[in-house]
Amino acid sequence: GDRGLWGLVNNAGVSVPTAPNEWLTKHDFMKILDVNLLGLLEVTLSLLSLVRKARGRVVNVSSVMGRLSVLGGGYCISKYGVEAFSDSLRRELSYFGVKVAVIEPGYFSTNICNTEKISRATQEAWDQASPEVKEIYGEKFLASVKKSIEKLESLCCNNLYLVTDCMEHALTARHPRTRYSPGWDAKLFYLPMSYMPTVLVDAIISWHSLKPLKAL
Repeated sequence: GDRGLWGLVNNAGVSVPTAPNEWLTKHDFMKILDVNLLGLLEVTLSLLSLVRKARGRVVNVSSVMGRLSVLGGGYCISKYGVEAFSDSLRRELSYFGVKVAVIEPGYFSTNICNTEKISRATQEAWDQASPEVKEIYGEKFLASVKKSIEKLESLCCNNLYLVTDCMEHALTARHPRTRYSPGWDAKLFYLPMSYMPTVLVDAIISWHSLKPLKAL
């Protein structure tokens, strides 16, 4: 009614297809961007007048992958977009008493990290790749990628309340934070890495990355 809408939490997200960029098509990128970024924009813009009327809150769930791009495909791109949109929105709405917060979780046990789904999407991306790309990367690279996907579950945190507690604080605290980073991996690895010199970050990621068959 006349009171408007106090809180909007944008949490919807998908992570597949995720694969080396060269394996993917424009449509593969669009599938993720449509949900993670454009969907978030559409929902936010449609409800913004109500939130402004209530001098309420907008809470956008981004990711540590919005700080450090280590995956091919549309996921990291979409989360970088969420970060940029949230920054501009926060500054614009500050004049109306509206606060905008970003939550940047590490790895948690949600459908985003469904190993079966990710593995299947990776295989589909490989199947559609050109013969030249398959020759450059090699079948062993694909097998290694699938093995690393299987280990993903062991890296995920089961304490989902760490994220929902951030949502609650962002919605109800008198002075909410601009950014929240739930998960020890976010606090101890991804965020510090995002502040390091690019050449150092590239070296660290390269050290742990899988190498294509015909890498130099």
